[in-house]
Amino acid sequence: MITKASPAKINLYLRVLRKREDGYHDILSLMQKITLFDEMTFAPAGGGIAVHCPGTTLPEDGGNIVYRAAAAFFSRIGASPDIEITLRKRIPIAAGLGGGSSNAATTLMTLNEMYGSPLTREELIEIGTGLGADVPFFIFGNTAWASGIGDRLAEAPPLPPCRFILIHPGFEISTKSVYQGLNLGLTKQGFNYSIPCFSTAEDLIRGLTNDLEKVTMKLHPVLDEVRALLLASGAGGALMSGSGPTVFGIFTDRESADRAEKNLGQQTRWRVFGAQSL
Repeated sequence: MITKASPAKINLYLRVLRKREDGYHDILSLMQKITLFDEMTFAPAGGGIAVHCPGTTLPEDGGNIVYRAAAAFFSRIGASPDIEITLRKRIPIAAGLGGGSSNAATTLMTLNEMYGSPLTREELIEIGTGLGADVPFFIFGNTAWASGIGDRLAEAPPLPPCRFILIHPGFEISTKSVYQGLNLGLTKQGFNYSIPCFSTAEDLIRGLTNDLEKVTMKLHPVLDEVRALLLASGAGGALMSGSGPTVFGIFTDRESADRAEKNLGQQTRWRVFGAQSL
């Protein structure tokens, strides 16, 4: 049996550049893995694919991205499926933290390891692209600029060390509905953009951007309260991750982050997580 930690991500910068003819959106995003993990165990099953998600309402069949990732791996290498996967969730579901995509990526990478690495990283990323837009990132590395629909990845320069406090307000968000709320016109035109440089924590805080935030916060005004609470607790900046609803605050020293995590955990009804960059 093999046990793996499956990390969450946050989007420190997210611009939606245009809506494409295929219905997807071109984006530019700085994505960072953080030390908030699900736990996944992998063991031979005696034939077939078995997925268990104790304590959740997640499906345990082909409706689960972990199941689909395992099926895609075995299909690609031409082997009969034989795996039992148990997923213990800590990352909130449909929270803008990429938990499902991370679980799928961890599944692909772990199965590849268990079967003697028959596939290259590029081949795993190709499979991941067919599973979900964020899956390739979790295979690619810890920090990356993502463009296209999230499938074109470039290694980002090392970011300044920061601590993050995340608050999840206890409800799920449909990514599709948030993107639909952007009301971007369909365009075939090209576009120009520049990649920001974040050499200091202050640069990073000043550059926090998420084009999806205004849509989700309009749907759920309580997120303004969440962001204000983080700032009042000492965060240098606060931003919603992905399509939400998780909001994170950036702290530049461990002591203030630990103090904020403790205080917020005591005074709010929401889920509070402390994390740092991977």
